[in-house]
This record gives sequence, structure tokens and C-alpha cells, in this order.
Amino acid sequence: MDRQKTKNGMLGAEVRTDLALEAGERLQNDNAVPEGLRVEKLPCEDGAAVITRVHVESGEAARRMRKPIGTYITIEASALAGEDEGYHGKISELLSRQIRELLPKGEQRELLAVGLGNRAVTADALGPKTIDHLAVNRHILPFYREETRKKTFTVLSAIEPGVMAKTGIETAQVVQSIVRSLKPDAVLVLDSLAARSIHRLYTTIQISNTGIAPGSGVGNHRNAIDCETLGVPVIAVGIPMVVDAATIVRDALGDSRRQPVEQTEKKAAAYLEKLQNMYVTTKEIDEMTERLSFTLSEAINALTKRE
Repeated sequence: MDRQKTKNGMLGAEVRTDLALEAGERLQNDNAVPEGLRVEKLPCEDGAAVITRVHVESGEAARRMRKPIGTYITIEASALAGEDEGYHGKISELLSRQIRELLPKGEQRELLAVGLGNRAVTADALGPKTIDHLAVNRHILPFYREETRKKTFTVLSAIEPGVMAKTGIETAQVVQSIVRSLKPDAVLVLDSLAARSIHRLYTTIQISNTGIAPGSGVGNHRNAIDCETLGVPVIAVGIPMVVDAATIVRDALGDSRRQPVEQTEKKAAAYLEKLQNMYVTTKEIDEMTERLSFTLSEAINALTKRE
């Protein structure tokens, strides 16, 4: 287990997170914000969500954040775990606008959506489930009249590459092969994420222009899927579906940096040792995966319409 002494000498534990917002909060709490890390809040007209952009602009900031240089947009939507279809529709529209800003500009462009994850594991099935709901159109556009094709904003195709445990092939290799064949203008990767805070399960969406390393949130690093490996821009979109089990212990015990050492250090160390590399979710995971996959797909389908 990766342990470190905090400034007041108490035992801390490094908890993995895919969210740049949480990584930035960790540095802010430690008063260790590096040069080249910039955070800005964006206005949200109806108050449906809180939008934050984290800009990692230097090598030192990337090292401290443990995130590649780039832009990370976080949409915090507190009611996203609920059933309000109207609210989900608003978030889909908001998400679509944020994705659109990161995509290459042009009258018509081709986008390949990649649903990462293991369909057989519910908490990891967000990517494949989203692919199920996409209105792909690449295969039908050649049959339309020219004036009809011009109404399409984005040509959309999609794949579900599976996981290496089933295919024996690195996911990045599968995507590279398809990109070489189709030559899309950009790739949109969709994946389940891991969060540090249980309060961000199902309620937070992260969009970034840095690509993704499948499995990194749970310590199962695979080859990266990014602009460097594919040769085209890669936009990553994900929602936290699991948290590190150590988070539960920390939340139950309280922040050890605010408690006397003798009350927390031994107890926390024992629990954290047992819970290393364990990730948990809620009993509603099936329902959440289905609902949120539809919300993501609606945002992507909106890209196929002109602005």
C-alpha cells in the first residue's frame, strides 16, 4: 500500500481517482498547488449543474496531479442519480455542448465512439451500454441524397472493443486498427471511472482532451488511448461508478488529519491494509448503469445534428 506521512505526522493513504477535480482538491487541501495548474468555474444558466475546468499546463502540474497535460471538464449534477427525465435531458444537452467545444471544428466531421469496459461486469459496463443507444449513421449516409447528408453535423460510428481478458488483444491495438481504416476526425472514448468520494458516484461527468488509459482508475493499467497513440484527437467521457473501498473507511473514521493520532492511526492502517485494491459500488448499480448510459448516448446523438 502506498502510504505517506501527512504534514502533522499522521498516517495517510493514497486513494486512486480518475477525476482531475478530486486530484486538484487533494493538492489544495495540502496547500501544494503547483504552478501550471489552473481551475476555473463556468456559468450554468439554470443552476442544474456545477461546471469546473481544470487546466493542467505544465510538466510539474501533470506530475503532481498524476494526470496528462490537458483540459478536464467536470459536470457535477447532484440529481443525476435520480429518475427525473427532464433533468437528465438538460444534462445531456449540457454535456453535448462541452464535448462539442473540444472536437475539431468543421462543417462535417467523422467521429468514432469507443465503449470501453467489460459488459459482463455491471460497474464496468457503462461504455458498452452507451454504445447500445447510439444513433450511428456512417453506414446509411452514402444512400442519402446530397442535400440530406449536408444536414448531418457529425458522421458517427461506434465500436465495443471488449477487454483483453476476453479477446487476448490490447484495447488500444483494436482501436488503432480501426482508426487506421476509418480515418475519423476524432475518437470519443466512453468509460466507467473510479472516484475518491462516495458523493460523486453517479453524479459527476468528466470530459477531457487527454484520452484515457483503460483500467487506470482501479490500478489495472493498459496501453493508453490518446492522440499520441492514435494520431487523432481523443475525447474521454466518463462517470464514476465505483470508489476505492478505503474511501469508505476514511469517511467513517473521519479525516485522520483532523483527529488525534492515537484515535485513528492504528485503526485506519489496519482497515486500509485489508481493503487495498478493493473497489465498491451500490446495490442500484444495474439501474444506474442503464440510466446513465442513456444520458451519455443522448449527448452524443445530439452531435449528429447541426448547431
